[in-house]
This record gives sequence, C-alpha cells and structure tokens, in this order.
Amino acid sequence: MLAALFWCIRPAWADTPEIEVSQMRLERTEEGLFLSASVRFDLPQLVADAAAKGIPLYFVAEAEVLRDRWYWYDQRVVSVARYMRLAYQPLTRRWRLQVAPTPIANSGLGVSLGQSFEDLDEALGAIQRISRWRIADAAAIDNEARHSVDFRFRLDVSQLPRPFQLGVTGRTDWNLAASRNQRLQPEPAK
Repeated sequence: MLAALFWCIRPAWADTPEIEVSQMRLERTEEGLFLSASVRFDLPQLVADAAAKGIPLYFVAEAEVLRDRWYWYDQRVVSVARYMRLAYQPLTRRWRLQVAPTPIANSGLGVSLGQSFEDLDEALGAIQRISRWRIADAAAIDNEARHSVDFRFRLDVSQLPRPFQLGVTGRTDWNLAASRNQRLQPEPAK
C-alpha cells in the first residue's frame, strides 16, 4: 500500500523530457549575422504516439539580438522566428516537414519549404539542426557596441487542435523547451 502511494506522489520533474541546445555558433559576414545550432532531445512516447496518429507537431525557433546598455535594459535590435510543422501522412507513410518564417496555419501553408522523410528519426534530425540561419542584416549590428544573442527552441502546444490543447495542460511530456544565450564577439577593427 505504501509503495503504491509513493508512485502516485512522485515529483513532476521526473517525467520532464530532457532538451538542450548542445551547440550554438554565431557567424558574422558581410551579408549579416548567421546562427547555427543543434538542439538535442528525444520525443516523449506520448508525443510520438500522437504524431504517428496524424496530429501535427509545431516547433518554434526564436532568436533575439540584444545590444548591451549600461543605463537601462538591453535594447532589442532584431527578433526573428522560424516555424516548423511536422505531420505524418498515413497514405504515403511518410513524415512531412514544413519550415516557414511565419506561423503555419491549416488554411494554407503560405511561403514554406517542405521536405519528406521516411521515418520520424530523420525528420527530427532535420528539426534539431539549424544551419546558417540569417538572423540579422550586417547594418543592424553596430561594430562598436556589445551584443548578445538569445536563442529559444520549443514545441508550440498553442497550435495543436483545440481538444488536444485541453488534454496536454499540465502534462510534462509536452513541455519541450530550451534556450541559450551567447555573446557576439566584436568585429576586429580594420
């Protein structure tokens, strides 16, 4: 009886999925500021089961460039987002990934890049790797000021179908979020 009670009151963090930004690199060129990152996570079984039944999953990657200010809060220079929609296509038995700069709606995909994958692991691998994402123009970054970049990655449950949103409230399996901050190195004087 006591053992059964122990399993009922175990801490909520025990089921929280592990997710981290394992690598992040910033590259400043004449075209602008580029971000490359690797996000490491395993999709919880409950989320993977829902996706395999045709429920689309929405991921969001966000980046903010902040300029340091000593007299006030840091100034937001640039804020960008990348939206990803992963859906299983039962007729073709393939996973479809759409990537867009604006939220992806069911009414239309707008301007998006689409890819198909044979299995879930391949599709998640494409989501977990962000390569040379242009987050700012070169003119937006002041060479004489100090800047930092905030990068955030999350599973966006607000875009799930309404009945699902009610069911995932309070479920730690659906809390996939990670962030990382990195200082932008000043460009050497020429």
